[in-house]
Amino acid sequence: MKAYWEIPRVIIRGIRVAERLRVLIADDNREMLEAVKHILENEFQVVAALDHASAVVSEVPKLKPDVVVLDISMGEMNGFEITRRLRLDLCRSKIVFLTVHEELEFIRAAFDAGASGYVFKSRMNTDLRAAINSVLNDKVFIPEAPIPQYSPESKTL
Repeated sequence: MKAYWEIPRVIIRGIRVAERLRVLIADDNREMLEAVKHILENEFQVVAALDHASAVVSEVPKLKPDVVVLDISMGEMNGFEITRRLRLDLCRSKIVFLTVHEELEFIRAAFDAGASGYVFKSRMNTDLRAAINSVLNDKVFIPEAPIPQYSPESKTL
């Protein structure tokens, strides 16, 4: 497991204290993990920050976060495959993709895999908290920015 910090639940006499919504963040870039943690830590309990896909697949069922904030590009396994595996394991955590990929086809692929939200990294300061709150209220979060169409010359899924 490649978590470089974890925040455990605080339990006193069997009662959870400071019950904040639990978020796990996953990105293969440690600087991005720190930036996302900084954005979220005042409002949410960040239970782990993981920089390897295999760690996400193994730790999410153990930690049971309310929301997983997940990058698409995660090294040995992409975020779509991670999401499909979590859904096959009946994971109840909401999945919000946080990514540089702004093409419509990536957004469709994320929701087809089982995501509840999609945030562009270029808008994470303004959209990420709103996306998490939306998905926790059983709503879908889709970026409001203009979304370019996929072209074979640009990127592939």
